This record gives sequence, structure tokens and C-alpha cells, in this order.
Amino acid sequence: MNNKSAFLNGLAAGIPIGLGYFAVSFSLGIVARKAGLNPLQGFVASWFNLASAGEYALFNAIEQLVTYFEVALITFVVNARYLLMSCALSQRFSAETPFFHRFLVAFGITDEIFGVSIAQTGALNPFYNYGAMAVAVPLWSIGTSLGIIAGNMLPAMVVNALSVALYGMFIAIIIPPAKKNMTIAAAVVVSFALSWGFSVLPFVRELSSGNRTIILTVAISAVLAYLKPISNEQ
Repeated sequence: MNNKSAFLNGLAAGIPIGLGYFAVSFSLGIVARKAGLNPLQGFVASWFNLASAGEYALFNAIEQLVTYFEVALITFVVNARYLLMSCALSQRFSAETPFFHRFLVAFGITDEIFGVSIAQTGALNPFYNYGAMAVAVPLWSIGTSLGIIAGNMLPAMVVNALSVALYGMFIAIIIPPAKKNMTIAAAVVVSFALSWGFSVLPFVRELSSGNRTIILTVAISAVLAYLKPISNEQ
């Protein structure tokens, strides 16, 4: 497949992804507005951090006025799965693929773009990813900016109501896999319980929300990875 055909195929795959991103990032824009970001800042944040969970953690960290180090660390931890996706996707390129193509593709890896890319047969053409990114990345960033603009125009009661939509999105993400996999279900229940516990227990409740999130994310994922490792067949 030549570069033009690969790009157009990626563009077609990226349209539904981008439309979904627009709706989700609009809700993220409401959260960003509550954190004090303006539309330009929200656009830049979304352009360079293509992750709903990562950005939600980022905006909440900004709202809590945590340190730069905590912001960087929590963003790294929440987005760490993209390192694994990048490694997996790099195996699908031909050996002749230059480094700069690999670098640019890695920048635009999201759950959905990874999904459509890894499903391609044969060696992956980086222009397929560029096509998907050409739609998904701008719509994700524009949605965040528009969410901030809407948040500045709407009454506070409406803004608070819209910010709840993001929690609904996260519930929609975790419930289906939790129904199919008891390990995931256990992780969800344990994370809820420990998150509440960390917010009321002495000493740990004094930590910032960012530090509590980092500790819980690393600890729960490490324990479950040790107790319930994924088999080679999976």
C-alpha cells in the first residue's frame, strides 16, 4: 500500500475516533475550566497529552495546586500504558522504517488509534497513523477548548452538572471489562475502597490527591500483576 492510500485509510478510521474524542474532550474542557485554564491552554494541554484519564488527572492536579514534580509524575504513571503500546506497535513496522516516523507515530498513540493500527495486516505504514491522527488529535484539542469556552459562558450549576459527565465516561469504560474479568472487577472495587480509605486515614490523608493517586495506581497495579499475571496465550 502506498503512502497516499495508507493515509486515506487512516483518515477514514480516524473520523469516528475523532468524533468520539470531541464529545469526551468537551467534558474535559469543563474540568479544565474549573482548574483555571483558558481555551488556548486547554488546547495545548490536550494536543500534547492525548489521554482522557491522563488529562483528568492533570487538570485535577492543577486545581489542587500540586507541585510541578507531582504533575509530571502523576501524568507519567497514568499514561504509562502507552509505553507498552508503543513497544508493541514498533514491532509492526518494517525494519527500514526511519526513526522519525516511529517517533511521530509514538506521539499519537491512544487506545483507539493503537487498536485500529494493530489490527492492520502486514507491515504497518506510518502514514496510516498520520491519517488517523490528522482527525483525532485536532478534534480532541478543539473539544477541550470549546468545553472551556462553554464553561465560561454557562451558569455554575450547569457547569457542575456537565462535569459529572466525565465520571459517567469512566464508569462506562470500567464496567464492561469488569463484568468479563473478575481480576479487573476486584481491582476496581479495591481501588474505590482504598481511595476512600486514603482520604480519611491519618497521615495519608495529609498527602495531596496527586500523591495519593500515584501511590494507589502503582501499588494496586503491581500487586495484581504479581498475583494475576497475564498468560502467554492472552
